[in-house]
Amino acid sequence: MPQTNVSELQIQRRKYQPVLPEVLQAGAAAVKAKEGKLTHSIADREKVKEIFPNTYGLPEVTFVKGANAKIKNKAVRVGVVLSGGQAPGGHNVIAGLFDGLKKANKKNVLIGFLGGPSGILENKYKVISEKVLDDYRNTGGFDFIQSGRTKIETDQQFCSTKDNCTSQKLDALVVVGGDDSNTNAALIAEYSKKENMGMCVVGVPKTIDGDLKNKNIETSFGFDTATKIYAELVGNICRDVNSAQKYWHFVRLMGRSASHITLEVGFKTQPNIVLVGEEILAKNLTLAKVVDNIVSVIKKRAADGKNFGVALVPEGLIEFIPEMKKLISALNDTLAEHASAIAGFDSIEEKKEYVFNKLPANLSALMQSLPAGIASQLMLDRDPHGNVQVSLIETEKLLIEMVQKKLVELKKEGSYKGKFSAITHFFGYEGRCGIPSNFDANYCYALGYNAAVLALNNFTGYLSSVRNLTQAPKKWICGGIPLTMMMNIEKRHGKDKPVIQKALVDLKGKPFKEFAKKRDTWAVTESYIFPGPIQYFGPTEVTDLTTKTLQYEQTKK
Repeated sequence: MPQTNVSELQIQRRKYQPVLPEVLQAGAAAVKAKEGKLTHSIADREKVKEIFPNTYGLPEVTFVKGANAKIKNKAVRVGVVLSGGQAPGGHNVIAGLFDGLKKANKKNVLIGFLGGPSGILENKYKVISEKVLDDYRNTGGFDFIQSGRTKIETDQQFCSTKDNCTSQKLDALVVVGGDDSNTNAALIAEYSKKENMGMCVVGVPKTIDGDLKNKNIETSFGFDTATKIYAELVGNICRDVNSAQKYWHFVRLMGRSASHITLEVGFKTQPNIVLVGEEILAKNLTLAKVVDNIVSVIKKRAADGKNFGVALVPEGLIEFIPEMKKLISALNDTLAEHASAIAGFDSIEEKKEYVFNKLPANLSALMQSLPAGIASQLMLDRDPHGNVQVSLIETEKLLIEMVQKKLVELKKEGSYKGKFSAITHFFGYEGRCGIPSNFDANYCYALGYNAAVLALNNFTGYLSSVRNLTQAPKKWICGGIPLTMMMNIEKRHGKDKPVIQKALVDLKGKPFKEFAKKRDTWAVTESYIFPGPIQYFGPTEVTDLTTKTLQYEQTKK
């Protein structure tokens, strides 16, 4: 259905024309594929190859200009599905995919599966038309066809996928998702090959967390917009804290398995404390040591009469603290192994008591030492991928409680005379469905159009790759990277599973090194930056900036 309730900004954003990379501008019929070297998985090569015998070891692909007459020979039907959490720009991926298919052949058909992968299993879909799609161009959210977190992994689910995709006469399926969703895409591609379905499967890299990237996937879509939205909010808090000068604000930011969002928002706002989970893990810091480091900054500022500040906390921090990481891993295994017994208890306290007795003694002691609320949150049901739902764990409150306790001790010793009042925030869902920035509007459109070219050339088991992103969009380089190339083996629900390896903050990379140079200054001074809202209109030097992370990574010197 066309959207009826729209804002003035949305009306104007519909008029925005994304810029395609030059190699794609003439359409798929004017694009040739240049195959590179054969690839192998990033780790666990033999195990990954055993799971993907038909799609392992494919070559990297780069698109170049050149006649490709076979593209127009046959009209195709392509399905698209949005999988996992929302990210700004998803609608532009669909728009790029639609336009790429129609440019190649007006008879090509695009259908959207509704509600995520469950739409494939239930054969719920709608045929996408230009008239309806136009209302969603350059808009945020996934509401055009919705998303979902269903995983296609059982024999019955694969059979349903085959039956429904065959009944739809699909020549290709495009899966828009993060690392887990694109792992699923790889499994569907392998199944399609094994079953001779004749259906090409292509992935598109989506996650605001920024942890789906490598040399060919420089960033996942949505990261740019989400970090700009969070930076606006954090910048507002920095301005407030510098005005009132009486509170410490602890801000937890989305990013379950990596600290990319926190680091990028740190660059954009320059708060007093930025915790990077990967550094804490590398230094093998205990929870107590993390608290001591925070207290050290608070003491230094208090000595200058500054009983205020801003601290950024990555959502997944608790999993980066080695002792907590071991506890969560043990909890994952224990909860999976004893699921039926635990389900038989009525109260959370009974469940905790049962689990305490199943954990190793040292981890049981650690679990019991945590504040009751945090211990209970660690017992919550896992997500569909078997991971603890860290977004439900109020890590910032845990830190504040422990910081307060430490400061009371120091005050008794006479080594601290300041005041500490704390306010907490969690910014997560605020950034997932924002209207995409110019960068994400262009990038997503290019990713979708590029996915159409991959599908039309029958490159199955590939992830849409658009790179050279710090340059103007017309100079972006397009192609595909084999999904198996990014795989390793991880334990999920107590079993070994193939998974696209998450990209963590590289402590030897330029972004972190730049941060490390500056954080001591940020800690004791008010170096705050107030970036304001995402700018759509104005000088390109403001509206079209890429993330600081990409700028540092792509700078040659």
